[in-house]
Parts: sequence; C-alpha cells; structure tokens
Amino acid sequence: MISAIICTYNREKYIVRAIERLSDTKCEDYEIVVVDNNSTDGTAGLVAGYMSSHPELPIRYFVETKQGLSHARNRGMKEAQGDVFLFLDDDSLVVGDYLCRLEEYLQAYPQADAFGGRIEPLFDECPRPKWLCRWSMGWVSAIDLGDNVRQFEGKSFPIGANMGMRRAIAEKAGRFDPDLGRKGGNMDAGEEKDMFRRIRALGGSIWYFPGIEVQHVIPESRTTLAYVDRFADGVGLSERIRTKSEGTYARRLLSEAVKWGGTMVLFVWYLITCRPVCGATLVRFRSHVTRKLLSSGR
Repeated sequence: MISAIICTYNREKYIVRAIERLSDTKCEDYEIVVVDNNSTDGTAGLVAGYMSSHPELPIRYFVETKQGLSHARNRGMKEAQGDVFLFLDDDSLVVGDYLCRLEEYLQAYPQADAFGGRIEPLFDECPRPKWLCRWSMGWVSAIDLGDNVRQFEGKSFPIGANMGMRRAIAEKAGRFDPDLGRKGGNMDAGEEKDMFRRIRALGGSIWYFPGIEVQHVIPESRTTLAYVDRFADGVGLSERIRTKSEGTYARRLLSEAVKWGGTMVLFVWYLITCRPVCGATLVRFRSHVTRKLLSSGR
C-alpha cells in the first residue's frame, strides 16, 4: 500500500485542492495521511469538512505539535500503514492518475529503494519571475530530468514536493533530522539531502520516475528577491549544520569555492546573452549561502 503523506502548515488556500487531486485516482491500495504542524489558519476545519463529505476516501488526519517539517514528516511515517512512503507538499497538485502510475513504477523497478518525480512550477497567481533560469529552478522546487527512467546520481536528489521511499529502507536509514528542515516560517533545509545520503550509504538506489508529475503552486511571495535571500540563507545555514555534524565542513567550503567559479562564469554568460537579472540573482543567491555557511549563528 502507498501511504501519501502531506505535511501542512497554514496552507488553507491549497490543502483541500491538493487532497482532491490526489484522491481522484483509480488506485485502490492507498491512504492519505495529513499531518497538520500546528496551523493557526482554517486548515483543520477545511480538512475535517472534506473528510466528512467524502467518508469513502482513506484519509487520516493528525496534529504534530513539535514544530518543524522534519517532525511532521516523521509523524507521518509513524502513522503510515503502507509499505511505501510518498511525501507531497501541501501545495503540490498531482497530475493525472498519479498513484496508479507510481504503483506501476514500483512494480516494474523493485530495485528502487527511493524515488522522485517531475515537478513543474505553477505560476497561476503571478507572473513567472524574470530571474528564473535553468540554474535557479530548484529555488521554486522544480525538477525535470527528462522523459526516461534513470537513477539520481552524484549530488542529485529528489525534491520534497514529490519524493518517497519504501518503508524497508526508511526503517534502516532512520527518520528525518529535526535539526534540519523548515520550522514555522523559516527557510532552513537540508533534511531531504541528509535522508537520501543515508539511504545511499546503506547501498540503496534512488530513482527518477518521469511519469509521476506534480504542479507546484508558486505564490507571488516566492518570486521576490527577498524570498531568494531567505531561501539562500536557509540553504547556507542548513549546509553548515549538516556538514559540521558529518565532519565534512572543510570539504563543503572547498565545494563552495568551486560553486563561486561556476556562478561567475554564468554571470558573464547571462550578461553576454542580455539576461543580466538572471546572472545577478545567481550571484546574490551564492553570496547569501556563503555568508551563512561561514557564520557562527543563525
């Protein structure tokens, strides 16, 4: 059975829409586990209303009082009854009969211990930001590795808006690290990369399934330069915490120097090709990451 875990925090605008898309499936062996991480808006009432009006659907709702996305995901894994954990954001809208496609992939690729799929940013409330380019797609949780099934390799990993793993490997790898990931309104990250690194260390394989696709709603607040700054700060802080914990901080600093070289090459390229805002925003992002990576506090 597939346990689709949706962790939510103050997303009353999207949560029911996300559940509706997911529950519109021909797959019979699934459940939806909604974990409310202390929402203060109308999320609880909306989910309760949807559940009462659709009693035939296998939806269960829980409140996780420990603040943080890692805590919420861990609660979802604890409550899940399936042998596959699927994680979707509360603003991820699955495309087509997502669960049936995932079930087919998992049967066709039994060697896949973990997986991720295509994520398309959905700008249905605002224009596409001018700074968005191939190298900044990850800032809006977008991913597209093509139309063929393949393994994630090297430093490539699934993104939290559309990812999952089999229960068997999750029980060996452990839970998401509560010291990493978002808490309330902050922009910390790193808990997904940490989990997938542990899965790889156990010999697990992580696969890209192009046919499981979600549209990820991007509100106007995530298209501003202020958002870029906060997102980059979260990346830098999380990388400092993670690599110091792993004992790989010096290697990460070397990697940051290499990333700066690549960033400057891209900056020049975008100047030449008359897209200066893309290059300037890449430099801005890298500056914030480096500052937090080198700092001693939050």
